[in-house]
Amino acid sequence: MSLDFSSFIDYLSYEKRYSPHTISGYRRDLERFVAFLKTQQIDDFASVTPAQIRHFITQTHADGLGSKSLQRLLSSLRGLYRLLLRDGKVDSNPARDISAPKADKRLPKSLEIEQVERLLAIPTDTPLAARDLAMMELFYSSGLRLAEIAGLNLDDLDLASALVRVIGKGSRQRVVPVGRKAVEALRHWLKQRQPLAADGETAAFVNNKGSRLSHRSIQRRLDHWAKRQGLDQHVHPHRLRHAFATHLLQSSGDIRAVQELLGHANISTTQIYTHLDFQYLARAYDQAHPRAKRKR
Repeated sequence: MSLDFSSFIDYLSYEKRYSPHTISGYRRDLERFVAFLKTQQIDDFASVTPAQIRHFITQTHADGLGSKSLQRLLSSLRGLYRLLLRDGKVDSNPARDISAPKADKRLPKSLEIEQVERLLAIPTDTPLAARDLAMMELFYSSGLRLAEIAGLNLDDLDLASALVRVIGKGSRQRVVPVGRKAVEALRHWLKQRQPLAADGETAAFVNNKGSRLSHRSIQRRLDHWAKRQGLDQHVHPHRLRHAFATHLLQSSGDIRAVQELLGHANISTTQIYTHLDFQYLARAYDQAHPRAKRKR
């Protein structure tokens, strides 16, 4: 047996009926693998060991290939060896138990406090504008998810106690505080909501037809106001949630409290905000300390 993988490409084309684009990706992956094997003086797919696959992945990662690309590369190798096993050309799949390096967690993009203040300084001279401000204040005040805002009912709001009850991921219920500005905005909206909502509608936030506001509509309204208020970036619900977490952690330093407020089941999910907080502190240090100016 040689390092010819043309039968695998034919298998993808005619049996699996993959698209030309997908097949092209598999071909590039396997050409890279074959080039590596030749540098190792290996001329037969059956001679490859798991250790050599690991070496290949490590070297490819060091050459700059990202985690997602490495996962696709391993998928190509596993697919090749599955076919070779089926055809009796190899005795095992050396790529089966190899995993790609984990991708680094991307830091969520947040908003500066000044940007949030500009976003929330909208006129509330119409019922829908009052509704939008109440939603945005609640996103930022309490760190709610998009689905939590969309699913909010009137009886989930306890404005007298400045609390809101939400059902988060995994159907976990939590009660979180609502800030003074958000309470004011919600009270103003609820006065506008009554004549707008359809009979029997329980949703806290409704559209101009009187029914529950959809996820997509909420996203569109936030983006609308971001553009109108002159923010130079796309603003989506999760960005306001990130801003809530980042600003709260910066001022309190209490990661456990932030975890509870966000409804994270695992503290490791919340810890990403410590990276954001460190970036903020490092930036402030660089700007403020007379001997911290770094050469660019």
